[in-house]
Amino acid sequence: HLSGKITQKQLRFLIDQALKKAPYIDDPLPVDLLNKEKYPWLHEALQEIHFPNDENKLDKASQRLKFQELFYLQCKYQLAKQDYQKQNTYNIAIKDAVIKEAKDNLPFTLTNDQEATLKETLSDLNKDQPMNRLIEGDVGSGKTVVAMLAALNVINQDLQVALMAPTEILAQQHFFTAQKLLPKEQIALFTRTRQVLGDNTNIKKNELLKKLKSGDIKFVIGTHSLIQDKSEFNNLALVIIDEQHRFGVEQRQALKHKNPDNKAPHLLSMTATPIPRTLALTLYGDLDISLIKEKPAGRQAIKTFLVPEKKRKDSYGFIREKIASKQQVFFICPLIDESDVLGVKSVTKEYKKLNKEIFPDLEIRKLHGKLKIEEKETIMQDFKDNKFPILVATSVIEVGVDIPGATLMVIESAERFGLSQLHQFRGRVGRNNIASFCLLFTTDGSKLTTQRLKALTKTNDGFKLSELDLELRGSGEIFGTKQTGLMKLKIAKLSDTELIKKAQEW
Repeated sequence: HLSGKITQKQLRFLIDQALKKAPYIDDPLPVDLLNKEKYPWLHEALQEIHFPNDENKLDKASQRLKFQELFYLQCKYQLAKQDYQKQNTYNIAIKDAVIKEAKDNLPFTLTNDQEATLKETLSDLNKDQPMNRLIEGDVGSGKTVVAMLAALNVINQDLQVALMAPTEILAQQHFFTAQKLLPKEQIALFTRTRQVLGDNTNIKKNELLKKLKSGDIKFVIGTHSLIQDKSEFNNLALVIIDEQHRFGVEQRQALKHKNPDNKAPHLLSMTATPIPRTLALTLYGDLDISLIKEKPAGRQAIKTFLVPEKKRKDSYGFIREKIASKQQVFFICPLIDESDVLGVKSVTKEYKKLNKEIFPDLEIRKLHGKLKIEEKETIMQDFKDNKFPILVATSVIEVGVDIPGATLMVIESAERFGLSQLHQFRGRVGRNNIASFCLLFTTDGSKLTTQRLKALTKTNDGFKLSELDLELRGSGEIFGTKQTGLMKLKIAKLSDTELIKKAQEW
């Protein structure tokens, strides 16, 4: 791009001068690769991309430079993977009888995808090199159960497991799940504000740290607090990371220094953001990937509607009917407080409107990131216990919150969210066998917005939606704004799926 006071003419002159030196640059790609793929040499590619002779040569030059960028990226991942796999780890035998008994005691049968993922995970744990696996499954596909069964296999051999979740609410939810599935005496919850043992007794932080170091606690569940400097383990053999994209490579690396014998723990990551496979391989090239695509039996598909403004009143009537039969409703807004600039719905204003004008007779509460953690937990627990029917919230509820009685998801200013994020919100309802609904409201009538939101009404497949999001809005959207910095690609794009595959193979 032009910058400062440089003109197009000056820039072209300078590039022309630089290109005269290009034939002396060593070509980093092997000759047999260039010949087989029919790619031009580097100096030729640079010449053609700046001063192309024809369309065909420009295309070849562009393909070659994109390939080179992706090829380097994949090399970097493969080296990181090799480094990790060279480390010493715990070889954990598969306890078939223990796993079978636990599966028999579940109130449901595992799906084929869950079975396959569990098998891959257990067989990775049984190797001499540390596992680095990502379980990618749509909202509500049952990733956690697989992770818990793997944890059970580990603690059964007197080794330790740590599960890290991105929020305290989610850590607590995993703790409840673990209490149902695993021996209570060996579990603990460790977050910034709470330290609790599996039998629900509170414990002082220092006591808990001592029990981790001695190995008395076999399975600890928490937030980032788990990897703070003070925490040490006796034999941490497995680390489970929920919502993979919220933990960086450095944080993954920090865990291996927690063991006195410096053995690297096995890593099992989970994400509910459905990422197209090729994109996942680019973002997480150092991970092996397991997909869980099937939904558990009995779950109904969530019916999604794009509601025009003129039908808003009718939809409030529909919501009232659902509440009358003891069902619960989420209202999601993009902002906490009103903003004149964006003209977008906010939690504060929506809460007032629903409270005063629409449902004055019903109890409504609001939830957003500015509330204290204790307040958030109380609100979520009360909502879970069906103590009130309507919760108005920001995207804080996006990840993992499980409210069995919620069957209706209403999203205001839906155009402000990416498709994958809307799909995540939608997955907060339909956690039971009652028909569930998602209503999308928008005042943006543009063609692109309508096309995107219509797609959501047509499919419940998160993978299809994330591919569409990638096409329509670019890769940043899949991970929200914070994660756009993941890929600093100069010329290749994450949608160059064929080239990504090719770069990986080479």
